[in-house]
Amino acid sequence: MEHQFLSVEEFNSRIQQWSGRTVKITKHEMDDVDQIVLNLQHISYDRNTRRIDDYVPMHSLQLVGDGHIETLASMSTQPLPSPNYEIPLQDSTMYEFDGEKFFITTERGVYKIELT
Repeated sequence: MEHQFLSVEEFNSRIQQWSGRTVKITKHEMDDVDQIVLNLQHISYDRNTRRIDDYVPMHSLQLVGDGHIETLASMSTQPLPSPNYEIPLQDSTMYEFDGEKFFITTERGVYKIELT
């Protein structure tokens, strides 16, 4: 399958099929790279209308499940602080799929989601 851009609806339809599977999320944000391995139980979206500033996103993708964070800079592994991994979304967010991996590109960074 070739690389393609997706609408948020197409992205949601495809990512929902990964519920119940183990995924690896690689977050590239500024000079920080983290990897999260998550037993994905379900996917939801959140809307925050009580934002104080632009750092708190209005919309976010909620990947729910047990997992751990691998911080590549310090080569350490820690459990997720909660069974919920949040990816901030904006109106300008781009969703891509290359047949094996999803890429979510925001103003803050790039998130790659793949099956393990």
